[in-house]
Amino acid sequence: MINKFGKILIVDDDQDILELLRYALAKEGFDVFIASNGLQAIEQAKKVIPAVILMDVMMPLMDGMEACRQLKTIETTKDIPIIFLTARNEEFAELAGFEAGADDYIAKPIRARVVLSRVKAILRRKNNYLKVKYERLDFGTLIIDREHFNIVYNGKSIRFPKKEFELLSFLASRPSRVFSRDEILENVWGTEVVVVDRTIDVHVRKIREKLDENFIHTIKGVGYKFEI
Repeated sequence: MINKFGKILIVDDDQDILELLRYALAKEGFDVFIASNGLQAIEQAKKVIPAVILMDVMMPLMDGMEACRQLKTIETTKDIPIIFLTARNEEFAELAGFEAGADDYIAKPIRARVVLSRVKAILRRKNNYLKVKYERLDFGTLIIDREHFNIVYNGKSIRFPKKEFELLSFLASRPSRVFSRDEILENVWGTEVVVVDRTIDVHVRKIREKLDENFIHTIKGVGYKFEI
């Protein structure tokens, strides 16, 4: 079989879930790798560089949150999309997952069709992002270098997590233009990813912590805009 979607890493300490997803994803055309805890996930990810990682949250030795945070600090793995699989469906757990660097969040019990849909949506957004004509947005004290995925503020280079970079870059692409929450969610997270409204607020707060409050402005009842 030709592996048309590339490599995928599944991380879970539940063997039934591993086998369910391994079968469904391999049948769909993925080259599947597995791990049963966060430590193994990090080693496997560095070794095979998968296109996507499906990561359980509650695992022995190292949980998914910590594994995700560590993967986002490693040069070769920091841009790999990570989808959390967890039975914890409370809003705070979802926000914690996104703050750790996750790209999506699927609550258990796992349905293979849902997982396939989310994985393909993540890959489509990733591929579309790579196809976008890269450009350098220069606002004087702030430079957004899309080609090198880098932010320079007051002459200092700052490393942004992927979603924070994409959110800032999206808003800055049309200075002074007010974007609604729905527009932001659709363009930064995609229509097939279910996130809560507070997810945007959390990411905006993180950006403001790095850049002060000089650039992203809240328009009450509407959304946000980028403005010098």
